[in-house]
Amino acid sequence: AGTVATILPGAYYFIRETKKPPIGLFRQHGVKMAVATDCNPGTAPLTSLLLTMNMAATLFGLTVDECLAGVTREAARALGLLGRTGTLEAGKSADLAIWDIERPAELVYRMGFNPLHARIWRGQ
Repeated sequence: AGTVATILPGAYYFIRETKKPPIGLFRQHGVKMAVATDCNPGTAPLTSLLLTMNMAATLFGLTVDECLAGVTREAARALGLLGRTGTLEAGKSADLAIWDIERPAELVYRMGFNPLHARIWRGQ
């Protein structure tokens, strides 16, 4: 139906939720999954996208690829912005982070770690 499930591990943790999202069913039925901080003072005072990916992997079992797609392509899809951003393609907004890492799994695995080398925002 084009719906994107938005996974909010920070809210899950902060409000001490015990019922996990049905990740296996989402996979089985091809449901796209966005991953977000849901930063707000009431249920998720979390601002770190890196920690959010770590929590999505450790709490819910998302793979590295699912986490990375969840904070980029699928997040843009959830917001209705995939035609303009979310993937690296000619003609799309060049908002991206350049990380000083050896492999993408480092972005999901490590906590309290920010290997940002440079960022490009609005093509600058």
